[in-house]
This record gives sequence, structure tokens and C-alpha cells, in this order.
Amino acid sequence: MRVITYNVNGIRAALTKGFDTWLKAANPDVLCLQEIKADESKFDKALFEDMGYHVYLHPAVKKGYSGVAILSKEKPKHVEVGCGMDCYDVEGRVLRADYDDVSVMSVYMPSGSSGEERQNFKFQWMDDFYGYIGDLKSTVPGLIVSGDYNICHQAIDIHNPKSNAKSSGFLPEERSWMGKLIESGFIDSFRHFNAEPHNYSWWSYRAGARNKNLGWRIDYNMATENLRNRLKRAAILTEAKHSDHCPVLLEIE
Repeated sequence: MRVITYNVNGIRAALTKGFDTWLKAANPDVLCLQEIKADESKFDKALFEDMGYHVYLHPAVKKGYSGVAILSKEKPKHVEVGCGMDCYDVEGRVLRADYDDVSVMSVYMPSGSSGEERQNFKFQWMDDFYGYIGDLKSTVPGLIVSGDYNICHQAIDIHNPKSNAKSSGFLPEERSWMGKLIESGFIDSFRHFNAEPHNYSWWSYRAGARNKNLGWRIDYNMATENLRNRLKRAAILTEAKHSDHCPVLLEIE
């Protein structure tokens, strides 16, 4: 199974940049999208259904904001929309597809970069989601939590850790939370295969950051420990340029 996570920063905008052509070439079995910024009426399901995908959406109530989707070659046994907590579900942040022996979640974690109010919302999310995902992995075997976490875990994951030490997305509390999540039984699948620096999945649009590779690694495919022996390959697909993020791949047997 080839799983790809991709924050497209607006599915309609990504399509104007050749996203559909890229998808045909990449050909994942499961594609987890974040920040689709489109509801059912604005998301061209037929385009992807013609490529052989079953399409599932969890858009935000607010128009043109947030939202997640899963495109799946195989029809899931069950699709769970939302996490059952209204304050997050109205923002379209969680969507899960269950298969025979693995489940894949597309998650778009909040950003706190706009100010204190949203940073506090993010901290609340971190507490609530940690409890939610802990309960879930005890009942759902083989869970892959794919998406934009909006957090860099370690200094190796950000281009300038010293100057960003007080930046949302690299705060000590956020980094500690990522460590706690991993210790609770999740594998950072990219780091499982690659310990090299300068591997990022998001770049600011400012100051030519992407061309200079001044980035952050904030997009992950986290896999539960019981999938460790099935992890086959992971990669950050930096050549895909339809967004300020790029796709991140995980292959499992």
C-alpha cells in the first residue's frame, strides 16, 4: 500500500498547477489531503473517480477554509468522519478510512501562528487529540495518522532552530507533545528510514524560501508500532509543487 499525505493549500488552486497530472503519475493507493478549502459542491469528485478513486470529504463549515479528504483505490470497510468533538469537527480536521488490517487517517492539526487565541486552541487540540488517538489505537489495529501536524519535532526538522525557538510550530510544548505521541506507540515513518538533515515538507512563500530549502518538516505519516515490520519505504516528494507543502510518502507491505 502506497500512502501519500499532502496539504494542497486549496484543491482548486492545486488543480490549476497540474495536481491531477501529478496524481496520475504518483498513483498512490491512498491519498490523504489537508486544507482542501472546498465543500462537496466545490470539490470535483468526478475527476478523481474517473482515475479509479473513491472520494471522501470532511470539509469545514466555514467556506474556503481547512477541510480534509481521503482518496482511496480500494473501497474502505468504514469511513469515520470527524473525531466527535464539535469544536474541531466544524473545522474539518479528521477523516479516517478503515480497511481489513490497517486504518488511515487524514488529519489537519491547527496552526497557532496567527496569535495567542489560536495557539491556545492548538494546545487544547493537542490534549484532546492525544486522548482521542490513544483510545483509538487500542481499538483500531494498524493505524496510520497522516497529515499536516503543524509541528516540527526536533532541531533537524527545521532550517533555523535557534531563531525559531519561540515560533509556533516549534515551541517546547509542541515538540514535547510530538515526543510524547511517539513514546505512546507511534513511529515517525520518515525518520525510521532517514536520519539526514535538510529534509522539509513546507516552505514559506516569502523570500524564496523553497528555492533556498529554508523549510520545516511538519507533515508526517505516523504509524502504530504493530506496523513496524511492514514499513517498506518513506520519502518526501519535493518535486511536487502545487502548494507551499509537498507530499510525503509511506509504503507498507
